[in-house]
Amino acid sequence: MNFEGLDPGLAEYAPAMHSALDPVLDAHLNPSLLQNVELDPEGVALEALPVQESVHIMEGVYSELHSVVAEVGVPVSVSHFDLHEEMLWVGSHGGHATSFFSPALERYSSFQVNGSDDIRQIQSLENGILFLTKNNLKYMARGGLIIFDYLLDESEDMHSLLLTDSSTLLVGGLQNHILEIDLNTVQETQKYAVETPGVTIMRQTNRFFFCGHTSGKVSLRDLRTFKVEHEFDAFSGSLSDFDVHGNLLAACGFSSRLTGLACDRFLKVYDLRMMRAITPLQVHVDPAFLRFIPTYTSRLAIISQSGQCQFCEPTGLANPADIFHVNPVGPLLMTFDVSASKQALAFGDSEGCVHLWTDSPEPSFNPYSRETEFALPCLVDSLPPLDWSQDLLPLSLIPVPLTTDTLLSDWPAANSAPAPRRAPPVDAEILRTMKKVGFIGYAPNPRTRLRNQIPYRLKESDSEFDSFSQVPESPIGREEEPHLHMVSKKYRKVTIKYSKLGLEDFDFKHYNKTLFAGLEPHIPNAYCNCMIQVLYFLEPVRCLIQNHLCQKEFCLACELGFLFHMLDLSRGDPCQGSNFLRAFRTIPEASALGLILADSDEASGKGNLARLIQRWNRFILTQMHQDMQELEVPQAYRGAGGSSFCSSGDSVIGQLFSCEMENCSLCRCGSETVRASSTLLFTLSYPEDKTGKNCDFAQVLKRSICLEQNTQAWCDNCEKYQPTIQTRNIRHLPDILVINCEVNSLKEADFWRMQAEVAFKMAIKKHGGEISKNKEFALADWKELGSPEGMLMCSSIEELKNVWLPFSIRMKITKNKGLDVCNWTDGDEIQWGPARAEEEHGVSVYDLMATVVHILDSRTGGSLVAHIKVGETYHQRKEGVTHQQWYLFNDFLIEPIDKHEAVQFDMNWKVPAILYYVKRNLNSKYNLNIKNPIEASVLLAEASLARKQRKTHTTFIPLMLNEMPQVGDLVGLDAEFVTLNEEEAELRSDGTKSTIKPSQMSVARITCVRGQGPNEGIPFIDDYISTQEQVVDYLTQYSGIKPGDLDAKISSKHLTTLKSTYLKLRFLIDIGVKFVGHGLQKDFRVINLMVPKDQVLDTVYLFHMPRKRMISLRFLAWYFLDLKIQGETHDSIEDARTALQLYRKYLELSKNGTEPESFHKVLKGLYEKGRKMDWKVPEPEGQTSPKNAAVFSSVLAL
Repeated sequence: MNFEGLDPGLAEYAPAMHSALDPVLDAHLNPSLLQNVELDPEGVALEALPVQESVHIMEGVYSELHSVVAEVGVPVSVSHFDLHEEMLWVGSHGGHATSFFSPALERYSSFQVNGSDDIRQIQSLENGILFLTKNNLKYMARGGLIIFDYLLDESEDMHSLLLTDSSTLLVGGLQNHILEIDLNTVQETQKYAVETPGVTIMRQTNRFFFCGHTSGKVSLRDLRTFKVEHEFDAFSGSLSDFDVHGNLLAACGFSSRLTGLACDRFLKVYDLRMMRAITPLQVHVDPAFLRFIPTYTSRLAIISQSGQCQFCEPTGLANPADIFHVNPVGPLLMTFDVSASKQALAFGDSEGCVHLWTDSPEPSFNPYSRETEFALPCLVDSLPPLDWSQDLLPLSLIPVPLTTDTLLSDWPAANSAPAPRRAPPVDAEILRTMKKVGFIGYAPNPRTRLRNQIPYRLKESDSEFDSFSQVPESPIGREEEPHLHMVSKKYRKVTIKYSKLGLEDFDFKHYNKTLFAGLEPHIPNAYCNCMIQVLYFLEPVRCLIQNHLCQKEFCLACELGFLFHMLDLSRGDPCQGSNFLRAFRTIPEASALGLILADSDEASGKGNLARLIQRWNRFILTQMHQDMQELEVPQAYRGAGGSSFCSSGDSVIGQLFSCEMENCSLCRCGSETVRASSTLLFTLSYPEDKTGKNCDFAQVLKRSICLEQNTQAWCDNCEKYQPTIQTRNIRHLPDILVINCEVNSLKEADFWRMQAEVAFKMAIKKHGGEISKNKEFALADWKELGSPEGMLMCSSIEELKNVWLPFSIRMKITKNKGLDVCNWTDGDEIQWGPARAEEEHGVSVYDLMATVVHILDSRTGGSLVAHIKVGETYHQRKEGVTHQQWYLFNDFLIEPIDKHEAVQFDMNWKVPAILYYVKRNLNSKYNLNIKNPIEASVLLAEASLARKQRKTHTTFIPLMLNEMPQVGDLVGLDAEFVTLNEEEAELRSDGTKSTIKPSQMSVARITCVRGQGPNEGIPFIDDYISTQEQVVDYLTQYSGIKPGDLDAKISSKHLTTLKSTYLKLRFLIDIGVKFVGHGLQKDFRVINLMVPKDQVLDTVYLFHMPRKRMISLRFLAWYFLDLKIQGETHDSIEDARTALQLYRKYLELSKNGTEPESFHKVLKGLYEKGRKMDWKVPEPEGQTSPKNAAVFSSVLAL
């Protein structure tokens, strides 16, 4: 049935159009259908709706025998009498199939065929039923099990199928081909071409295939070659239905009228012997369906959608007396079919009801039907009962038949998916008592549950299994009264308060009075800000990373170098690591290690930040080490020749952090195995001794480095697993010693607390009366606190509390490959001399450079901060002074602190996580020169990532070698953005809105326009930025970006990576060009660039009066340039060129800035005009814009 010309609303049926049946009887519903039937309150009737038992059927005349409801409210899309059994099959618009047994229409089976598409045709075979949907062919058993499921191409729109023999099927639809499918192999064997718009109805005789087209034609095709032999142009509008019997073909359809398509009441009849039309047959109904019902004569049944049915002879005259009426529950009949015996007619309507009309009281659907198989009766009553409370009762009392057939529970893999049960959290008692040997933990069984048994949990209690909810936000757990342990204000989690202007009026200087740059915390996974600062303030790492450049799109070393460059340029303004964290989220290893936090977990503090930052520390060192080794091109690293940065077979990260180890495994048989390895950091391993005796940090560190453990390992000599003694010795000391503290439980926290108490008592005894009760310092004296002399003189009792960590340690590899570690104090240096440690061979002194701590605050969920000893080179660059000082880095809060504060750990709220010790005189061993690795070649032409990009779509002309920008050259810049995450805000009781978290933007298009020269105004960069992250809003009205523009598979734009475009802008910044644009501050912020203020010419500030509103580019262009821009959407080329013209206008009006008073008058006139017009540009009579300028014509010509 072709629905195209019938009712447009039914061609694309939406279930929402048909409301469910209410318990109250619908006025349009046939009351006879609802006798003895109780409607479900939710509007779904599960049982068939029979009519009265006594229905008088006159022999030889069709009358209604039964009516049933297949699906309430869901239109019937197709009906089909089974050719092998006494069954009627019905398919719905919802993709559901239902079968009814015998003329009594008893429900036999009901199952879902497709979740979204309607069933368009049903064909019965010997072993099952074929169902055709839009792009799917499914073969199912009559009980509902799938035999095969053949997926067609997504672009297909199938409407009809034709079974040519027992194993061959033709499938056609609204496309220019028909598929031939072999049912034995379930493969496409042939594809026949047909004319557009395709075939929707197919019939077959022993001479031809008959194909009905939506254009109103019927084509006759050869049975072997499928070539067109004849063609009947039946209707001028569309074809509705046709049927073939003997030498006659009858068709009904629609004709074209002035007002559209109209149902044609003339049936077209063709004689297949002479291949020509005979006299059309005029009928008295609007024909939608027709079938030949040949009993004694070639009768035709013509049915309208309103339910009228007329019988007539195809070569005679239609008699109005032969019309009878079907009473559909819905307003329309949707389907019609005739049984093979011609004794039964089936009608389906738009409300889900099926009507069966027969010509005898006891009809049969087929001349010879086989017996239908029914489900076996339940045998439970005949089996002995089992008492489940009896543990020893054998289950074999219930006999199971022995069979070699496939079990019903053996579902195909396509219909089932493994759903493993989530592992429950490890018992807290096990974690508390666990002893680690290497990476294996051992703990006594607390006997809280049976061995090897896991309690079953329902879905609603899955939240109890949340791994984060089982791990306390602090490694110490909860104290009895956590609110009594006050967290110092500077250590609390800092948040940005957003206003209407976003961040513009937020006072970052209140939190940071230094010239060092903080990092903003609102970006996802910004918990690592403190570790980024630690790496930045390692001078060799800072120089090394900035000298690195490779061609990988997501290289963490490259992105870290770009971020370090921003931190270098900043003069106290905060930076954000958005590009670095964007690349970080794409690394598969980061996700596998659980380092990517969801926004909800990060905001609520569910993640164990201490464990997280220690895993991140190991990950970033390993990743940088690998990135340095993967130098894909010779230009990837451009460090100075002959420096310590270059080494064969190893990266510079390896030289700085790597420590060569010797692992020895000794079996009890005496066999010893030695292998070499290297590590980038160490994890502290604490002694089991719980007594209060003193244990130096140096002893614990030595025990952790030279680890000795007993474990089971494979012995090649014994050829089996044996208890072995595994020892680890160090061969080479690193330049930077990185230590993960691993304070993850109450036991480790108690150890730190106990050792700090012992160290405090010893310090009291050592200093005696020299310690003052209290010592206060003026704020101006903070610079002196960092000097060793000052600290010896200014010790107080408060400074000695909670201190166990030494500021310096002395390490030496002995002649027998052993390791000596001891705490090193300033007094030792005075006693032995400052150069004593360097004179002795193999001795290294390490100074504490940074500590990363986990702040436990139940109100905010905790945070991570860093204490960093900032070296002389950094102070020299930023402040012009030469000294060292300890600072607290808490995101964008930076504050100088006393050196003892860096090693004081009150375990109630301040827990150590990571320690960085640096070898003395480290900087002198390395070349600290930074050579900019970005060359001018980044501005030259490059290939687009888009597959469909053509030269005709090019919107820019790359720079030539003779056009390379120079210092002070003007470049017009504009950028467009898309939204990755929507803004989070709350509405206050007074009606005002408070922004909790701003929307996360991503740059989508960057355009740079020449600002001078013969090609002024012509863009040389117009890059669309490919993104792998999900875009929630393309902001097309404001950005001009449309869905698909950023997809490399379908985009026609010049698509490139963010890193590629970022390098171009970095080169322009480094070369010293001046950027002209409108609202560049936000553009550079989202692009993640730090541009010196003297290189930015922002028209939003050039045409601005103090304490007045900012003026849009569109209004400025209209007022000063008489240009109408940004009509429907924004175009970055248009905006950048307009900003350049506005800057030229500014120079003209202000006489190059020499006459500020006259320009002030111009601004006054601008603001007066804007207020009068409410800052709206008048609607243009004839649209004029920079696109009409001659300069744009030159772009098109080029």
